[in-house]
Amino acid sequence: MDRDYQSTYGGNHDGGYRRQVGKRPVTDYGSSMVQWMRNRQPRYKGASKVEIERPSASYLANVLPPTARPQNPADAIPAKHLHSSLNKARHAVNVVRWTPEGRRLLTGSYSGEFTLWNGTAFNFETIMQAHDVAIRAATYSHNEDWLISACNDGVIKYWQPNFNNVKAIQAHHDPIRGISFSPNDTKFVTASDDASLKIFDFSGGVEESVLTGHNWDAKCVDWHPTKGLLVSGSKDHQVKLWDPRTGRCLTTLHGHKNTLAKTLFEPRRGQLLATCGRDQVARIFDLRMMRDICLLRGHEKEVSTLTWHPFHTCLLSTGGNDGSIYHYLLNEPNTPPNTATSIPPYDSPEPANAPAQTVYPAHRVQHAHDAPVWSLDWHPLGHILASGSNDRVTRFWTRARPGETECFNDRWHLGEAAVEGQGAWNARAGRRSMREEEEMELEDEADGLIDQTMPSKQAVLPGLPGLSLPNANNDGNSVGGAQKFPQAAVTPASATWSRAPTSTDAGAELRLFEITARNASTWLPTASSTFRSRRWRIAWDGIE
Repeated sequence: MDRDYQSTYGGNHDGGYRRQVGKRPVTDYGSSMVQWMRNRQPRYKGASKVEIERPSASYLANVLPPTARPQNPADAIPAKHLHSSLNKARHAVNVVRWTPEGRRLLTGSYSGEFTLWNGTAFNFETIMQAHDVAIRAATYSHNEDWLISACNDGVIKYWQPNFNNVKAIQAHHDPIRGISFSPNDTKFVTASDDASLKIFDFSGGVEESVLTGHNWDAKCVDWHPTKGLLVSGSKDHQVKLWDPRTGRCLTTLHGHKNTLAKTLFEPRRGQLLATCGRDQVARIFDLRMMRDICLLRGHEKEVSTLTWHPFHTCLLSTGGNDGSIYHYLLNEPNTPPNTATSIPPYDSPEPANAPAQTVYPAHRVQHAHDAPVWSLDWHPLGHILASGSNDRVTRFWTRARPGETECFNDRWHLGEAAVEGQGAWNARAGRRSMREEEEMELEDEADGLIDQTMPSKQAVLPGLPGLSLPNANNDGNSVGGAQKFPQAAVTPASATWSRAPTSTDAGAELRLFEITARNASTWLPTASSTFRSRRWRIAWDGIE
């Protein structure tokens, strides 16, 4: 559904000027999920009790989530453009990742910033400086408790769900291109331009092993969702499978004729491996046969990224260097007219020697972006696809509504020139609409940054929360005379004394010290120091 988004300029509700900027799409999956949960039944009893969708807008209430239709992957193809989100300071979007609960989208930019976008209204929520240089990779742990990110300086940072940075390690001295967690989240692996892969212990942040064997930059890496198996792709055109326990290369898959851009295991069953590169082809390998079974053709430029659908194992989406996004159904070759049809190797008399089947896109969004698509990621429910591009825009795509056909003839599919020639789109109106969307994003960003401004804190006595300094003003400056504080009667034996910087106020001297479980000898720098550790902090005063 859509909701109106209005902006107010000056004044109040009685006399202020108010103009309607436009409608902002809001995708609410709550009704679909609730309806499916109320009416679902075991598969052996047949289909859902909900009425079958028909090509009419009145059947919008009967739309079910993709997980409710495991046999219909074509229903989950995101053909409709929902929204374009962009920051005030525009930079290339290198990484897009949905948060585990699906309420927000996290983007990592070339400037090293994290930006959070709302997952239903797609408006700006917050922005923060995560790295000093470009962010190249980011991934969530399987238990959804941690996020790790990597940048061009070879630095890896640990983040909690509230984006509190708890650790930073220097993993490589060259840019890190890929990062992935092990199935139990105790380890993670990185791929770098120094042609090596490194396995780290997550809890300690300690390097455990280095995997060498590529002859050029390692561009991507992935850890199998259930097995002790790694896959990496390199600039040397090779795809290698590794044993993370011994660090030994198990096999090398030769098929690509140019630099690898992405290698990704299928997340549900784990039997397939998808790879893509600059040779304009994506390949699907069967790990049981250790060979390629599908060639995904159709791209006219390099294939820069790909992603699997979270529920449908035969639905794969790819992004190209020309800004296009293609969607493939592995069980439907979609062979163009006047083209020979190939059969799957499984159906041939000799599967081990049969050629790979050629699969063409089931749907093409030829003009999805104006520059290379660097990252794609599906919503955890599988109904929204997010894309990040070098054109500095993050876009959201979803399924078409029942009976909706206009979305297949918009400027994202046909291009601005073709749509304008048909009279279905006006360039001037399109630019005006884009400016209005930018204004909405700027207003959202300004409001979000204002909401994040922390209120000023009054100066308090360290170690005693809620107790203000003597006669302290709102600015934290003491204006009273000499003050006396009761002296501690017992000095713990574990406390170590050291003279601290003093704050003298008409003869009163405030000395601070710390007590730790072992040996505390670090003085707090000022009387208004904040609590940043679990150590006990006690105030002490000196007598005139």
